[in-house]
Formats: sequence, structure tokens, C-alpha cells
Amino acid sequence: MPLLVNRSAASLALLLLFAGGCDDRPADGPLRVFAASSLTEAVTALGAGFERAHPSVSVEPSFAGSQVLRLQIEEGAPADVFASADRRHMDALVAAGRVVEPTVMAHNDLVVIVPTTRTTFHAFEELDRAERLVIGDPSVPVGSYTEQTLARASERFGPAWAAAVRSHVVSQEGNVRGVRARVEMGEADAAIVYRTDAIASSRLRVVEIPEALNARAEYWIAVVAASPRRGPAQDFVDHVLGEEGQAELSRHGFSER
Repeated sequence: MPLLVNRSAASLALLLLFAGGCDDRPADGPLRVFAASSLTEAVTALGAGFERAHPSVSVEPSFAGSQVLRLQIEEGAPADVFASADRRHMDALVAAGRVVEPTVMAHNDLVVIVPTTRTTFHAFEELDRAERLVIGDPSVPVGSYTEQTLARASERFGPAWAAAVRSHVVSQEGNVRGVRARVEMGEADAAIVYRTDAIASSRLRVVEIPEALNARAEYWIAVVAASPRRGPAQDFVDHVLGEEGQAELSRHGFSER
């Protein structure tokens, strides 16, 4: 019985430490980069480039929706760097004291994607012709940007156009990769995603969104305050913001920060 009591007390102490965001990982462990799913290919390449320049550091990326990663960091997940697809989730971590000195790392645009094997329209104003449209949930960055774009489009094309478009929405996904996958799998006629996600797939055709209507996505990056590897984490951020990192982001379709 005393042993059980001691184990329970120890477990409770560990739980409280985790809930408080304490990170007691060894300082020589892998550098854990939590990044928005739309950054998957880019951050993977950035990590490889950083490892070449820093042979003693191993980069371990994790990808999900920015809102999911934010929640994990708030709950004390062992992250060293956070890269968000919008400012909203980064600001929440700043307010909670969870990240240090965030900065813009890149920009992205929205586009409409349709299957290369089937064409129902050719211009953004014809989006109301799509019978099955998939967008991001408003709680995730791509969904929030989509809502801004549709609101602007409603002012130009009219409320009837907007109502027709929304009536054809068959799914609102939790991250941009889920949005793209619906079109790739033939479960949707069109979807709104980031340009970088569109160009990463050979099974999709892009329909441009007029610049005046497009909600430009802003990506932010910061060191996680509880990281035991603050030095290497800052080095990684500097790598992303530097000439080599910005060139890598450009190769993956992102625009300058």
C-alpha cells in the first residue's frame, strides 16, 4: 500500500509539471519543430538543410493544423519551435507566455483546386457551379482565410452567388491537407487551399482567385519558451528567416516574408 501511495504521488507531480508546461527533456535531444500541415514539404526540406549546417542537431518535425499544435503546446507538449499558418494561434501562445519573439516567416495565397480529369468551371466567379465544394473549418487558418475571401467575393458577385457557393459545401476539414485530399480522392469537385498545397499535387488544376479578393496567408515562427534547447531552436528560426531558408520556402511556392 505505501508503494502505491508513493507512485500515485509521483504520477500526480509529473502530471502537474506537464500541465504547467515544464519540459525536462535532455538538452541534447532532437529539435522538435511543430509546424502547420501546409508547411510539411517545406519544413522537411528546411530541417534537412539545417541538419547539414548543424551536424550535431537532429530535427524532428510534427505536422498538424495550427490550432491542434497550439493546444498541444498549451498542454505542455515537448516542442522547441512553433510555425503557425496564421497569427491568431501564435498570439494566443504569446499571451500565455508559451513562445518567444514570434516573427513572420512567409506568405501564401489561396487558390481553388479542381481535378485534372474533370472540369466544371474555369474562373473563380464560376465557383457556384461546383456541385461538391470542400473548404477548411473556420477554426483552422485555411478555413479562416477562406471565409475572408468568400466575404469579399460576396460583395463583388452578390449575396445570391455567395449563397449558391455555400449551399454546395459538403465538408469543412480540420486542416488543409484534408481539404486537398477530398478532391484528389474524387469526393469533391472543387476546394479552396493554399497555393503551395495545390502545386504539390500533379492530380489537380488551379483556378486563380483574383488578388483583390484573396486573403493572403501569413506564417509565423517562434521559439517555444519551455524548450530546453533554446539555442538550437533560435538557430533553426534564424535559418528559416535567412537567405537559404527563404530560398527553400520560395522553391515550395511560398512568397517572401
